[in-house]
Amino acid sequence: MKKMVTKVADLIHGGDYNPDQWLLYPEILERDAELMREAGCNAMSIGIFAWATLEPEEGKYNFEWLDQVIDRLYAHGVYTILATPSAARPAWMAEKYPEVLRVNSDNRRILFSARHNHCYSSPIYREKVRQMNTALATRYSHHPAVILWHVSNEYGGACYCDLCKENFRNWLKKKYGTLENLNHAWWSYFWSKNFTSWDQINPPMDNGEHSLHGMNLDWKRFTTDMTVDFMEAEIKPLKEANPSLPVTANLMGFYPGLNYFKFKNVCDVISWDNYPAWHEGDDQELACSIAMAHDLMRSIKPSQPFMLMESVTTAVNWKEYAKMKRPGMHELSSLQAVARGSDSIQYFQWRKGRGGSEKFHGAVVGHLGSNQTREFRDVAALGKRMKGLSRLVGSPFEAKAAVIWDTENRWALDDLQGLIQKDKGYMKEALHHYGPLFREGVNVDVIDEESDFTPYQLIAAPMLYMYRAGVAEKLRAFVENGGTLVTTYWSGVVNDTDLCFLGGFPGDGMNQVMGVDVEEIDTLYPQDANSATILPCETTRGMKASYAIEDYTEVAHLNGATALATYDDDFIAGLPAFTVQSFGKGKVYYIAACFEQSFYDDLYRNIIEDLSLKTLDVTLPKGVFLSNRTLEDGSLCHIFQNFNTNEVSVSLPREMECLECGEKITSLTIPAYGTAFLI
Repeated sequence: MKKMVTKVADLIHGGDYNPDQWLLYPEILERDAELMREAGCNAMSIGIFAWATLEPEEGKYNFEWLDQVIDRLYAHGVYTILATPSAARPAWMAEKYPEVLRVNSDNRRILFSARHNHCYSSPIYREKVRQMNTALATRYSHHPAVILWHVSNEYGGACYCDLCKENFRNWLKKKYGTLENLNHAWWSYFWSKNFTSWDQINPPMDNGEHSLHGMNLDWKRFTTDMTVDFMEAEIKPLKEANPSLPVTANLMGFYPGLNYFKFKNVCDVISWDNYPAWHEGDDQELACSIAMAHDLMRSIKPSQPFMLMESVTTAVNWKEYAKMKRPGMHELSSLQAVARGSDSIQYFQWRKGRGGSEKFHGAVVGHLGSNQTREFRDVAALGKRMKGLSRLVGSPFEAKAAVIWDTENRWALDDLQGLIQKDKGYMKEALHHYGPLFREGVNVDVIDEESDFTPYQLIAAPMLYMYRAGVAEKLRAFVENGGTLVTTYWSGVVNDTDLCFLGGFPGDGMNQVMGVDVEEIDTLYPQDANSATILPCETTRGMKASYAIEDYTEVAHLNGATALATYDDDFIAGLPAFTVQSFGKGKVYYIAACFEQSFYDDLYRNIIEDLSLKTLDVTLPKGVFLSNRTLEDGSLCHIFQNFNTNEVSVSLPREMECLECGEKITSLTIPAYGTAFLI
């Protein structure tokens, strides 16, 4: 059991609070504290964008208002998650020190605007952040109300100024050592791109080089490393003042701009911001993809709970359609985070602002300022319910199955010129594998290529196009030691600088582990159709006679593996579409085509049974999902969630006890959008 913070006994409930916007309205600030207590909130994130109020003039700090806010909330039983304000610097700084502003990829420096537009390389900006964070830490790091540092806000973006260009070149020198090594790794011989001086190298820019995929990859890696380095600099004065006060930074799920697994040693706690578009399409499918995002965030530090740092009570103002959550969805979607391992439910925002671009973004307290709105009542009801879930605090979410989702692999796929140009289908294929495990109630981690593979019995590695250094050896060892690996078409094609493996695919020796040699891959037009016939055997028990195929088919040949399905049509008729090979103590399934979802559902049902991955022998009705957290006494809390708009009954395998009320039950009825916690 590992609690995020020691001072709060219950799950954290609160939100992003911006009192700096309301200093001219003292009656509202007083009322806020009362409403927070009424809503069952116990922690607020404060000061995220407050730099201009904290330091209205250079070197002149104004902390008195913040003192009053923190003390007032604490008196009402509300703790503070204190933010550093680096995400939005004040106008005086941009005016006096224009180097703190980013240069965009069009080589133009931006004007003072919006947020997230600062240069991570700027010595001046780093010094100003150090000064601000030192002042905050000196004043508040031992305040009894402050339980956590919220560092900056939604790190993202890149800068292309001369400082960043020079830092990129230095990063490359450290990585490659010589230009000869760099030219080979990037295959700069293509189109006569050989570099003969480090000064010739620029980032990929709108008016510059884009054709060297290794360069594009390294720029994204550099951007992540520079962001992490900036964050480490932000954290240093905070930890110097109080090493025991934990630090988090709110991440953004599947955001493509940064490799979040690089943050695992910088953040004490992982938190993220979650804004699904409920009621836009199939909410049950969306629930699966959001669960996968929760699992991705949790898996960055898999031994501990994570935090849902931002969510919304109803409508999000920045989506194409500002759709309100239907009654019940707020509680259901919030508790999904808890079900997948979160120890908090927090919102953006506590109170709607009067002006600016987010004045119509959902909030606990709207412009009416009332506690009688549906939004407020929903939050208050959830806050009351969360009091009965205190046994979950610190409880881990333990998984024996994992899906590899690797951001650097995604970068390489997105940059690839080939296959389906607009969308290579990486997320689609990842959900093909994640979905059956999720729908069967199997806990899943979502890991990257650098993660530890040893805790798992099952690893799915869909479309692992780029084998980063060492991953082939890790996969081989995983299978040799008894693991089950499921992998797919378009895997092991390039190395970590995006150079194609020579000698066959999957490369780096993995064709021997999988027992297949891939000759080529075909991309199907939307109107194309193919299918594969399943070859009956114990491994394919219960599967249909054939399954439809779309998007991709590989021309693969057996080299030790056993065919489990063969193509029905086209020139590849009779060739293997699905294989299995025993290797060491384990086995590898290779899926050479993009099948319809039912193929994956049926395959994983058999694998789950073979590996005994279920923690509860229960048949889940459609739209009811099961998650499991391990309580302090070692027992499991089974969390059932009903994403149907109607009541659903579940047959339980044994008598179970309600975590919240202690009632013993032998059958479970879950109302529409309901959640049940059973032990």
